[in-house]
Amino acid sequence: MGSRHLCRSVAMQTLYEWDFNGKQNKNLDGFLKKNIEEFGSGLEEKDFAQKLVSGTVKNVDKIDDIITKAAPQWTLEQIAITDRNVLRIGIYELLYSDYDEVPPKVAINEAIELAKAFGGSASGKFVNGVLGTIYREMGEPRKDEKSKKQTEAEEDQKVEAKMTKEKDKEEEKEN
Repeated sequence: MGSRHLCRSVAMQTLYEWDFNGKQNKNLDGFLKKNIEEFGSGLEEKDFAQKLVSGTVKNVDKIDDIITKAAPQWTLEQIAITDRNVLRIGIYELLYSDYDEVPPKVAINEAIELAKAFGGSASGKFVNGVLGTIYREMGEPRKDEKSKKQTEAEEDQKVEAKMTKEKDKEEEKEN
C-alpha cells in the first residue's frame, strides 16, 4: 500500500472515530495519533494524514453542504458513517488540494478505493457517483490532461518514428 493511500486510510479511520464520537475536535489529535501508531507505523508522510484530517474538519460544514446537494435523495445522517467520511476526504481533496499534488482523478479514485475497502458492497459506486457529480459541477478540471507516463510514451513514439524515417532516408540514398 502506498504511503499516501495509507495516509488517506488513517485519515478516514480518524474522521470515522471523530464523527462517531460526536465530532468533538478536542479528541481529534488523540484519534489521529492512535491510528497512526496502530495502522501506519513507519508512515513517512504523517503530515499528509494530518493535513487531510485538519483540512476536512476545518471545512466540514461546507463539505457537508456539498454532499447534501450532490446526493439529494440521502440526508447526511442516512449516509453510512464510512461513506460520509470517505466523501468528506474526497471532496476536501477535490476542492482544497493543490491539483499538482493531488489531481482530481486521483482524489476520486483514492476515495473509491477507500469506500471499497471500508464500506459496504455499494459504497464504491455511491462514492463514485457523488464525487463524479461534484467533479462535473466543478467543470471537470484537468480532464484532458495526460498523465506523465502517457506524455513520455507519446514523446518516445515521436522520437522513434523520426529515427525510423531518417534511417529509411539514409537507406534510400545508399540504394
